[in-house]
Amino acid sequence: MSGQTQKGVAGTPDSLPRQQPQTEAAAREHRSLELRLLQRMLQSMGDPPIAVELWDGGRIGPAAAEVVVGIRDRAALYRLLYRPMLTFGELYTAGRVTVRGDLVRAMEIVYPGLNRAFERAGPLARFARRLFTRRARPNSLRHSRANIHAHYDLGNPFYSLWLDRDYTQYTCAYYPTPDATLEAAQRAKLELVCRKLALRPGETVLEAGSGWGGLARYFARHYGVKVRSYNISKEQVAYARERARAEGFGDSIEYVEDDYRNATGRYDVFVSVGMLEHVGVAHYRTLGGVIDRCLTEGGRGLIHSIGQDYARPLNEWIESYIFPGAYPPTLREMMEIFEPQGFSIVDVDNLRPHYAKTLRHWLERYEQHGDQVEAMFDAAFVRAWRLYLSGSVAAFTAGRLQLFQVLFRRFDSTALPETRANWYREPLAG
Repeated sequence: MSGQTQKGVAGTPDSLPRQQPQTEAAAREHRSLELRLLQRMLQSMGDPPIAVELWDGGRIGPAAAEVVVGIRDRAALYRLLYRPMLTFGELYTAGRVTVRGDLVRAMEIVYPGLNRAFERAGPLARFARRLFTRRARPNSLRHSRANIHAHYDLGNPFYSLWLDRDYTQYTCAYYPTPDATLEAAQRAKLELVCRKLALRPGETVLEAGSGWGGLARYFARHYGVKVRSYNISKEQVAYARERARAEGFGDSIEYVEDDYRNATGRYDVFVSVGMLEHVGVAHYRTLGGVIDRCLTEGGRGLIHSIGQDYARPLNEWIESYIFPGAYPPTLREMMEIFEPQGFSIVDVDNLRPHYAKTLRHWLERYEQHGDQVEAMFDAAFVRAWRLYLSGSVAAFTAGRLQLFQVLFRRFDSTALPETRANWYREPLAG
């Protein structure tokens, strides 16, 4: 992620000849056209309660709008009109579009409006937009490593600035009380996963996607299990191994720098927290086959993943610049993992409100360390990740995204409890 916006390419508004109005009358006509186009765009979005200010002082929208979007140049306006789901993020990152007011609130207003405009467009317009929308990058064995490297190998010092200090969790926390700290909520999430899986001392666990190794350390420390964890992020694996050695888990945790598809051995438990988003629906049956191959006869597992209520691509800007290859599945799509292998679904949980709160905690810490992030990268990078985190808060608050925890087992396994009572007994913070 370079933090830089894409330069204009042939056929896009930035590459078209920029002819300046030759007379005052022509200038007024030009301005009138731009305001009409902008007004039409806002109407297609449902007339959201925002104002838009142009580079030369022109303004459209409510006088007392809580959010004001600034467009700094004419080319930025035409790029925004041309392909808003991609170019809003590009232009904000470059500083050519600004937002005055709360950015999370702006995202709660802007992105649903853009989605509404897309859905209400005629068939020809929808076809054209889909035709020119970048396809998500594949997650084959060859491509997955590059996709993961682009996001997770930005550097451990960067993530340590704003993730929790205990287990470095870059996944949804669980808030047992409204005033729980980020650290307490992440411990509570880890404990909840352990309880759902009904871990017992001496069992073996296969983890797909270790992150910075916190889940495996928690498993080993509190439940006495042995974990083999697969991850293709070089930075994360190096960090996880060092932490495990320093905390004395050398004999109980093995972090393998390899793709989950190459997992070997037999295990009592399978777990994946925050990895499925990077698998791709086309590979779900392969993942299910890996789980089936590696689980013992009485095996069970849990998959924790961002999801959505109906199938639609991830935001084009996020997929292009933040999370290449990522896709949040629907529950129906997730069943491609379980049904072909004959797994039984034991429980489905949706932690959506908890992810909105987790993201707010991350965003708050990120803003506190903005100067350090800029020193590591640049100002454009700071803006890009501010937009990404703010937009993610808005997506979970508004219900565009969900957070699914799916607990499953082999159809004849009796290893899991019959009620949820044990999962939520106090204390949950671990």
